[in-house]
Amino acid sequence: MCGRYTIIPKKGAKGGSKAVKLLEKYHANTRYNAAPSQLLPVMTNEEPDKLQFFSWGLLPHWSKEKSYKHKFVNARTETLTEKPMFRELINSKRCLVPADSFYEWRTSSAGKQPYRFLLKNEELFSFAGLWDEWADKETGEVVGSFTIITTEANELVRPTHDRMPVMLHPKEEEAWLDVTKGNKVLLDLLKPYPAEEMKEYAVSPLVNSPVNDSPAVVAPVPEQGSLFS
Repeated sequence: MCGRYTIIPKKGAKGGSKAVKLLEKYHANTRYNAAPSQLLPVMTNEEPDKLQFFSWGLLPHWSKEKSYKHKFVNARTETLTEKPMFRELINSKRCLVPADSFYEWRTSSAGKQPYRFLLKNEELFSFAGLWDEWADKETGEVVGSFTIITTEANELVRPTHDRMPVMLHPKEEEAWLDVTKGNKVLLDLLKPYPAEEMKEYAVSPLVNSPVNDSPAVVAPVPEQGSLFS
């Protein structure tokens, strides 16, 4: 599950990710608490050199109405080739979702404490995603939306959650958007990110509400016990 993430561009960042260059080019706003239903930046396989803003939560093109209730925030790697909707999209509509961290909640006897997971070098990267477009036949309104693909958790994330979003290395981003790649190559990209390249720390419950979108959300806090005492 991935239900919150951050997009915090660093001035003068030199990472190889497409996200670094495009976020800088389009002057995208910093997001400390990106949440479902919000318009967030993506790069699609159809326009890989353009930053677009789609709604997080997949609205299928075949939906009869915009208020479709079962919008997919996440898509499981294991079912991409099984569920008809995802099977169609992985062959035709893939996207990169720029981010620099994601949040998960760890449960203990003291309650739930959110943690932030990011790269040790704190650089931007991209989640692997799928996208779709829904069009209103009467008004002509077009809604772009996306879902983030998840896989089994690595050793760092596992104590907190058994799933994690698929994080792509810069060299894998081009392959994910390449329309000539077959399912075998694509599915091989959808693996847990190396735990040794990541770090984590506890953050405050401010992240629980998407209304909170400020530096305070990503500030480190004490571990369980003192936080909930």
